[in-house]
Amino acid sequence: MKDQATGTRKDRAAVKADEVKVDLTAVVVAVNDSEPCVLTIGQADTLPSGPFALEHRSLQSGLRAWVEQQTGHPLVYIEQLYTFADRDRIGAERQQRVISISYLALTRKEHATGSSKCGWQSWYEYFPWEDHRAGTPPVVVDVLRPRLIEWADGANDAATRRERRQRAAIAFGFDDRHWNEELTLHRYELLYEAGLVQETRRGRDATQPPPVPGKSMVADHRRILATGIARLRSKIKYRPVVFELMPQVFTLLQLQRTVEALAGRLIHKPNFRRLIEQQELVEETGEITADTGGRPAKLYRFRHAVLDEAAVAGTKLPLARQGSESRLTA
Repeated sequence: MKDQATGTRKDRAAVKADEVKVDLTAVVVAVNDSEPCVLTIGQADTLPSGPFALEHRSLQSGLRAWVEQQTGHPLVYIEQLYTFADRDRIGAERQQRVISISYLALTRKEHATGSSKCGWQSWYEYFPWEDHRAGTPPVVVDVLRPRLIEWADGANDAATRRERRQRAAIAFGFDDRHWNEELTLHRYELLYEAGLVQETRRGRDATQPPPVPGKSMVADHRRILATGIARLRSKIKYRPVVFELMPQVFTLLQLQRTVEALAGRLIHKPNFRRLIEQQELVEETGEITADTGGRPAKLYRFRHAVLDEAAVAGTKLPLARQGSESRLTA
């Protein structure tokens, strides 16, 4: 009887284990022609991913194997993002409990090749409200603001209505508040809570008002992508990870345009160059390029010794204030 009971407990444990699946998901980022792009597979709505298997030596080796198998693209720089295990965020059609362990991977434009089964998509196609390089996107004022106000005013009590309005104002820079580019995930989560993104419509009433613009992704992949964007936007301010996305040699303008593409904001040009010089992040190659559309420009390369120097810690990029970008970067 004791053996039988032990066997029963083992059977139950096996059933529970079968109900849980661990997925490894990669947010692979490159900057192509001043546009931040993410590597996708299928119909451009899926991030490279696959289950963690017994033959994988580690989580990272499993992730690298899946990405290379699905896209033909080897990974170099990767870091773990977050572990997602929310039961209700992957769609009602999934019978298993899925735990998604996500990673951020950075690559360079010249390495951004892959199989015909994958492609590079601008991340602003999924989050059109995040690109403020030309000022506040019309979708923020014309679509998101009225829809979020309607959602906030639909709450049952005054306290909740005030709380929702305040959260929306902080997240999207309403009511003359400052736009914080690092709140990408917070903004997406707020739109999800308000039922304004396509992912909330799965298995629900199709007569609901249409979602706000922006491509959806399978399962929880757009949420994972938002997490990667938020992490990278924060990290480029205090670690020189942007150089993982740059070619071996580049002009300072190319470097500035890459940072602006990632941040979704314009940069004060003189202050940016002063910061680069003060932090000694780059060094001249002694060469120039005429491929600039204007005057020949000096070519630079990343000074790798900076990785061992404490001076880089705490660097803050001189992002231009909202509404004054064109004047500051003229």
